[in-house]
Amino acid sequence: MRESIIIVEDEKIVRISLADALKAEGYAVLTVADGETALSALEEGEFSLVISDIRLPGLSGVDVLKKSLSESPSTPVIVMTAYGNIKDAVETMRLGAFDYITKPFDLDEMLITVNKALEVESITRENIRLRKELRSYYGAPNIIGESKAMKAIYALLEKISRTESTVLILGESGTGKELIASTIHYQSSRKDNPIIRVNCAALPEDLIESELFGYEKGAFTGAVAKKPGRFDLADGGSIFLDEIGDLPPLTQTKILRVLEERTFERLGATDTVSVDVRIIAATNKKLEREVQKGRFREDLYYRLNVIPIELPPLRKRKTDVPLLINSFNSRLNDQMGTDVSFSPETVDILMNYSFPGNVRELLNIVERCIALTNYKMVKPFDLPPHVVKARQEKTLLSTLQTITADAEKEHIVRILKLTEGNRTKSAEILGISRKTLWEKINTHQLDL
Repeated sequence: MRESIIIVEDEKIVRISLADALKAEGYAVLTVADGETALSALEEGEFSLVISDIRLPGLSGVDVLKKSLSESPSTPVIVMTAYGNIKDAVETMRLGAFDYITKPFDLDEMLITVNKALEVESITRENIRLRKELRSYYGAPNIIGESKAMKAIYALLEKISRTESTVLILGESGTGKELIASTIHYQSSRKDNPIIRVNCAALPEDLIESELFGYEKGAFTGAVAKKPGRFDLADGGSIFLDEIGDLPPLTQTKILRVLEERTFERLGATDTVSVDVRIIAATNKKLEREVQKGRFREDLYYRLNVIPIELPPLRKRKTDVPLLINSFNSRLNDQMGTDVSFSPETVDILMNYSFPGNVRELLNIVERCIALTNYKMVKPFDLPPHVVKARQEKTLLSTLQTITADAEKEHIVRILKLTEGNRTKSAEILGISRKTLWEKINTHQLDL
């Protein structure tokens, strides 16, 4: 597969000459003349390298750089700048550009820079692949997905693994926040130490403090022995605080102290405990909104939100549904001692389902179908009723829309014939403006 390069340059001569030189080297090249078109191309396609001028009509090369890094952090960006704008180029380097070239540039110099950038991109891609293998070796769960949204997550995880920073994982229920937390831990230098998982929403408010920080003997009625807390158990490793948005205010204060000072006190103790723990938090709540309503500490939010990861819902990465079905199907067949597969029609229905419960719901559906089917292949009638009903409603809505559109088209044609094509009279009869009639004629592609 040829490496693909996008060139963003408003000067036609520069754009064409650079594209011709890169094509001669065997690269696949896409050229665009402005920032808006570049952003659309970056959303729709995948590129091995981005080359962009800084000064563009409309959106700037800095906007293109930021978009590219957000869509694909591992894809290098080379910026082009006029000699007098080197300050701007240095700023783009600070933002994450691979290198900059001053115009007018020598094509040989550009090709050398391009080769270096693509070598780095290739090494980064290979490193991500190797880390996936290492993650499996060290016992971390595998994340499933090859969609563009998930590839961006993989690239971000690759960078996070080299840091000790606090991570805040955001996303709807069932999107795999715990899986991501485990992956961060097993890719980090702490992988040989434990990761302790805490569901903050599942712990009673009067017990959560003792569970997190432990207690001394006699700290309260029933405390017959000293008990270490979850932070003690996570020392040297990571602690995953799931549903952190549900923490009571007092506990939020104590978590903030751990983040700031790496210390805490057990219940009933007078001495301070030091701890070396990486905090990975997750929530399906909008913490900014919780802060505004006074239910979550603003200072804790900013301490947690050092590196945010927002997981896409399954409906936003439909191309991953068949991969997930195959993975779940294989694993569950092994567990149940069955040999069941999913028909293409069934997979197609699931790909068009909205999955309000996300990946967790898909897993449950696959398990149910394997357990209850009487055949070797899961057919559409094996799916849960609510999935089939959603499909039927979607089909019915599509049919109604088609019928309505056809009826509207026939009625407009009938009135236009009646008025011998007079659009003003036709619009009056139809009870719409002449502009609306014109728009409907275009929508229905009427050849009048």
